[in-house]
Amino acid sequence: MNLFLDSFWRAVAYCLHPRVIALSFLPLVIMVAASLGLGYFFWEPAVDWVRGGLEASDLLKGVWGWLEGVGAGNLKTVVAPLIVIFAVTPVIVLVSLLSVAAFMTPSLAALVAERRFTLLERKRGGSLVASVIWSLGSTLLALLALVISLPLWVVPPLILILPPLIWGWLTYRVIAYDVLAEHASKEERREVFRRHRGWLLGIGVLTGYLGAAPSLIWASGALFAAAFVILVPLAIWIYTLVFAFSSLWFAHYALSALEKIRAEAAAAPPSPPPAPTATPAPLGLADDANSRTG
Repeated sequence: MNLFLDSFWRAVAYCLHPRVIALSFLPLVIMVAASLGLGYFFWEPAVDWVRGGLEASDLLKGVWGWLEGVGAGNLKTVVAPLIVIFAVTPVIVLVSLLSVAAFMTPSLAALVAERRFTLLERKRGGSLVASVIWSLGSTLLALLALVISLPLWVVPPLILILPPLIWGWLTYRVIAYDVLAEHASKEERREVFRRHRGWLLGIGVLTGYLGAAPSLIWASGALFAAAFVILVPLAIWIYTLVFAFSSLWFAHYALSALEKIRAEAAAAPPSPPPAPTATPAPLGLADDANSRTG
């Protein structure tokens, strides 16, 4: 718990570092350019397609009629954009996470290491190729879990638990690997994951809940279309900062855990050498010795 809280406050302080703020703009520029470009070409067709599906649904005709009867017929125009936004949000979160992991996490881990862990040996147990494979595999598992768990989201408590838990697991898998790739060997990385899996998952889940805040901005963008172009970059920047904070939190925690594991290994007494075993005498010599004794 002490390590958990200590790394949290250190990550909060590091978010104010000029290098961290500067690094956050690179994924932001890429994400905003991609989002605005895709939105320009596909936003209206997507909303029209969803609106057409809602209006053609026999199950929802009664709902629309009831809304019009109580004077809330205009809500129908808001539902379609909200559905599109809620469908796009997981993609935005996923791409933001992978962008931060690719463009920010190594630099943030290096910043933490050069300021706090200057004597920590770099064993380079990870590589770029291994990181990409690890991230893609973890992403596929997270997407599979999201698809399988979708029917459970209709249960009110579970929709508040399952998505942040899945995103937290993915964040822990992707970012914790990257922050340890430079300094830990494969065996040390597995040992950190084994000893601290629960705390690392807790960091991922908490940052997953923090990542839900930009969703409110997405929803506001649907209600206030005039400000949507401004709110989209703001939401993406918040996603970027949340995952940057997550990278710093993981870096402080994981590198501290790695340092303690190495200190324990260095302080452990060396294992005694195996005791020599007596070599049995050949059969002929043993019989000769017995005969002389007799």
